[in-house]
Amino acid sequence: MDKFTTLTGVAAPMPLVNIDTDMIIPKQFLKTIARTGLGKNLFDEMRYDQNGNEIKDFVLNQPAYRHAEILVAGDNFGCGSSREHAPWALLDFGVRCVISTSFADIFYNNCFKNGILPITLPKQAVDALMDDARKGANARITVDLEAQTVTSSDGHAYSFEVDAFKKHCLLNGLDDIGLTLEKAKDIDTYESKMATLHPWI
Repeated sequence: MDKFTTLTGVAAPMPLVNIDTDMIIPKQFLKTIARTGLGKNLFDEMRYDQNGNEIKDFVLNQPAYRHAEILVAGDNFGCGSSREHAPWALLDFGVRCVISTSFADIFYNNCFKNGILPITLPKQAVDALMDDARKGANARITVDLEAQTVTSSDGHAYSFEVDAFKKHCLLNGLDDIGLTLEKAKDIDTYESKMATLHPWI
């Protein structure tokens, strides 16, 4: 998993509330267990018409936001079913951070396990960042995980809270497998001991 330290990038405004995981990645794309390749189908039913043509009005189809790394979204982002494909699709598109007033719990935790930073801020702060994001590609937002701040293009900083353990994992690029591998020496020692004590196993 890639580390998340500081990110400065274009933020796409998505003021819709209750953006659920089926909107993020529709159910027909859940057949794969690969974490790559889902970015092209991110928000599929909002990005494309029935013929597969881009819907020009959708924010991520607009030139300014085609390479957005941050989403500023409405309340209750990531609600619905608990599919881990949702953060996979966001990450594969290039999104490393989502800012909202609230998140569904399972989606929120899945983000940390996949290298995405979900940030919860008060509505006033989210509204201000949403307005900033509407300025387009020239308005770049900076997210500093170590300092726990989001800074708008005009220099206004907003502080956010994050669980210390989740912060540690993101800063060091540690998913569940990475956390286990940190204990590899202890695991090897235990396995050697068990092989000596119980060679028949």
